[in-house]
Amino acid sequence: YHRQGDAAMVEALAERDLRRGFGKMDVQVSIVMESVTKDAEGFATKTNSILTSIHAYREGRHGSQKWVNRAAFSEATDLFRIRTIPGLTVTTEHVILCDGERYEITSVEDVKGRGMYLEILGKRIDAAHG
Repeated sequence: YHRQGDAAMVEALAERDLRRGFGKMDVQVSIVMESVTKDAEGFATKTNSILTSIHAYREGRHGSQKWVNRAAFSEATDLFRIRTIPGLTVTTEHVILCDGERYEITSVEDVKGRGMYLEILGKRIDAAHG
């Protein structure tokens, strides 16, 4: 018996969830912390630290009842659902990378308050303005 690390365990559970039909966690996402540093001349450099990469369920914004119920988060363009990751607290200060796009996290919610899944609403960041 080999003990799996947290990341491997989370991935194994995501695969199990996929088989059980809890959404299709078939999209790879990275949760990233952005930081900006300035050099001696005052030029800013943005760096990304990838905190984790994990499978997720992703749903684009459309006119479904779910999105009507989320009217308060009208700036969100996509919903992501991931398994919680032991030792990592996802916040609105993080960014999601998915399929070559960047998403500013606008809200993070514990699904049904059970500590098993996070539902994350994100706003796609336009590369020219982000």
